Amino acid sequence: MTALPLRKIIAGMGAEAVIPSNRCRKIAIPHDIAIYKHRNQIERCFNKLKHYRRFATRYERRTAHYLGFVHLAAAIIWLR
Repeated sequence: MTALPLRKIIAGMGAEAVIPSNRCRKIAIPHDIAIYKHRNQIERCFNKLKHYRRFATRYERRTAHYLGFVHLAAAIIWLR
């Protein structure tokens, strides 16, 4: 799947797609490098959080309990 359909969906929501184009593409689609770095940090954070089984499967029924665990997991990751 190419990123073009995803770009159209994102544009339809009124957001800016921060997806770098392939290097072999004839016409490169520009993207903001600063925003991409921030996006990359957020994706890595979610990747680290998903190592916690409780985060990935969401055992808690109440949102407040789940959010409490998210805060706890984020603090543990930050302290490492």
